[in-house]
Amino acid sequence: MVLENIRVVLVGTSHPGNIGGAARAMKNMGLSRLVLVDPQDFPSEEAVARASGASDILESAQVVATLEEALVGCRLVMGTSARNRHIPWPMLEPRECGVAACEQAGQGAQVALVFGREYAGLTNEELQRCHFHVHIPSDPAFSSLNLAAAVQVLAYEVRLGWLAAEGLPLKFEAVVEAGDEPVTADELESYFVHLEQALVQIGFLDPLKPRHLMSRLRRLYGRSGVTKLEVNILRGILTETIKAARGEPHKRGSTDV
Repeated sequence: MVLENIRVVLVGTSHPGNIGGAARAMKNMGLSRLVLVDPQDFPSEEAVARASGASDILESAQVVATLEEALVGCRLVMGTSARNRHIPWPMLEPRECGVAACEQAGQGAQVALVFGREYAGLTNEELQRCHFHVHIPSDPAFSSLNLAAAVQVLAYEVRLGWLAAEGLPLKFEAVVEAGDEPVTADELESYFVHLEQALVQIGFLDPLKPRHLMSRLRRLYGRSGVTKLEVNILRGILTETIKAARGEPHKRGSTDV
């Protein structure tokens, strides 16, 4: 419900491909409400093509004539601005924007993220209809962002804000297989005994002149964070290596790991 309360407003978009790119960026981050203010070319097949599977957002997009119509019912409005303005205005960084949007939307408020024209952004008058201006800190030597890219940046920050508010992880957790927990000290010690036997058997380690080989291998495995399952795989390899060195018959292929 939080993300449904956040709308993306594109003002005076001249290129339909940017509308499609913005729709794709929105869908990537779970946003679905798109409002278009006086677009020059919409609906458009090019927009659909650039949406790359987010055509449902284009189909449900609201098209209005003025920014005032686009902002009806909104309690928080944040407009993107790449330039310094003569009139001081409260400024937010993208991360602050994402947090503020989710906080207000979580309380049931309607929130708008407003983006201006590709060639000129939002006018001063339009920016004054926003409660906050949002500045994306791009490289000053090449600061102009593509419209869809700007939407992606803020949509991503909204996504982070929403995940944090919901207490959800910011990354996928790896599926832990049985035996994929860290190996114990005694299990690792048994592996080292097995490894040393195999190295002696194949002639790689001279037990009379071991030098520091096993110490270095211990240090290597100590850094790797090896798991029980991985140790079992390695020991299986060692067993077959020893058999091969002795000329004993051994199985070909690996077990199901």
